[in-house]
Order: sequence, then C-alpha cells, then structure tokens
Amino acid sequence: MSAGRRANDIPLGREFLEFVLQNRTNQIILDRFSAFGIKDWWLTAGCLAQTIWNIKANRAAGSDIADYDLFYFDPDTSWQAEDRLIAQGTELFADIPVSVEIRNQARVPIWYPEKFGVPYGTVRAASDGIDRFAYQTTAIGVRHDAGKSGIDAYRIYAPFGLAAVMEGRVIPNTVLPVKEVYEAKVARWQKIWPDLVVTAWPDEKGQA
Repeated sequence: MSAGRRANDIPLGREFLEFVLQNRTNQIILDRFSAFGIKDWWLTAGCLAQTIWNIKANRAAGSDIADYDLFYFDPDTSWQAEDRLIAQGTELFADIPVSVEIRNQARVPIWYPEKFGVPYGTVRAASDGIDRFAYQTTAIGVRHDAGKSGIDAYRIYAPFGLAAVMEGRVIPNTVLPVKEVYEAKVARWQKIWPDLVVTAWPDEKGQA
C-alpha cells in the first residue's frame, strides 16, 4: 500500500491540489469516501487531470468529465464483495449528478486479460492500478485522511510526477502493451482540450 505524499512534500503538489479541489465534485467524493472505513483507496484518473485542463482553458471545472474513478484494494476478490461496496457507494453519492466508478483493484487481473488480451500482473495495493495506466499524465491519485482538515489532510500518489498534467502534456506509459487504448482515449481528449500536447505511443523500436 502506498501512503502517498502530502501536497507540500511533492513538486507542484500544492498547486495541483488547489486546482483539483476547485471541482466541487472531487471534494465531495474525497470527503465522503474518507469516512467509508477503507484504508487503501484513491480518487484517480481523468477527474483530476481534466479538472485542471478545464480550469486552465477557462471552462467550468467539471465540464466533460465522463466519470469519477475510485480505486480501492480488498483481498476479497469475489464479485459479491465488490458489488456490495459499489451499491453502498451508489447510495453515498446518490445526490451527485455524476458517474462514480468504484472498483476493487485486486479483481482487475481476473477480467483484464479477457477484455484487453494481455496479462495484468499481480495486484497488492490500489496504487498498482494507477501505476499501470496507459498514460503517465493521469497516473495520479488523491486521498483524504479521515478526521483531518486542511491541506495536510490530503495525500497525493503520483509515480510520474505532476509536471505533465499541470502543463497539459500527455505522455504514454508503456508498462502494458495497450497502444490502442492510449490512442483512442487521447483522440477523445484532443477534441475537448485541443491545446493538449500529445506524445505518440512509441513504436516497437522505442521511437515515438
């Protein structure tokens, strides 16, 4: 399990967090889920990056964010256990008009090979799912520690740093061979945020 780092302890961390929390939906999800009793979890992916891109493009913070991803880790990989938590989350966020996707990262190796045609590898923490995103730029998680307030109540997990997301640079993460996934998502993003600077997925010789 990664504990992440405080915003003040990571380059660009404070600025990043201030942007993320301007999206009221992000803050609501972080605040409520922190009291849910799960130790290893992160709000992650597009809802963080796209909030920043929206604000920098003078758009409403929550514009065109398709969903809000909550990763957690539970060694119980049964479908029933995950479905029970998803149902509880649905009730918890019933008053928020967005899609909150809650997924146990311990279950990803079960369904990922059939969906994407490649093995996923062993998962030991929720942060393992962030490490394997197809994009370094959005491989970021934020968590709110229960019962705490102020900027030090938040933890940031950013294995590739925060510079790319803050600068609008999309960089591939080739830990899994999912070029098609990367290219499809990037094509969608560029239609919404045309100022993004995209690095192509490298070819087999490692050249972008």
